Amino acid sequence: MIRIRLDYVLLDNRMKLKELAEATGIAVNNLSVLKTNKARAIRFSTLEKLCKALDCAPGDLLEYVPENETNPQIPGETK
Repeated sequence: MIRIRLDYVLLDNRMKLKELAEATGIAVNNLSVLKTNKARAIRFSTLEKLCKALDCAPGDLLEYVPENETNPQIPGETK
């Protein structure tokens, strides 16, 4: 699973979602989808705008999380 770390990068930059929307031209509701990890895809142009506004690299915004870490199995439970 790929996790979008926009919430952490925003905190590091002391920036609010509305400020990011103004800086990038991306609608607040679209940024909210990214921030809450509900996005199913992200365009490179969007990623580029985010990186420019937040002065970061794509790797700062995206994180690979192995499947077993996203849904830990409860001991004794079978899938």
